[in-house]
Amino acid sequence: MGPLLGQRENIMFGLGLPEILLILVVALLFFGAQRLPEIGRALGRSLSEFKKGMQEFTQDKTDNEKK
Repeated sequence: MGPLLGQRENIMFGLGLPEILLILVVALLFFGAQRLPEIGRALGRSLSEFKKGMQEFTQDKTDNEKK
């Protein structure tokens, strides 16, 4: 069910759409339009590597508990 009238829907990390757009505009001004795709790719790769590492850690932990 959607948010009630007057309530803001939190998208991620407790931030709403206006806050995320403001952060993106500030990043655009700070880094420039050419660097943003590079930064986004690097951030995505880092996040996927972190998730992969966490999955391996939890898998190793459950394997050790079964022994």
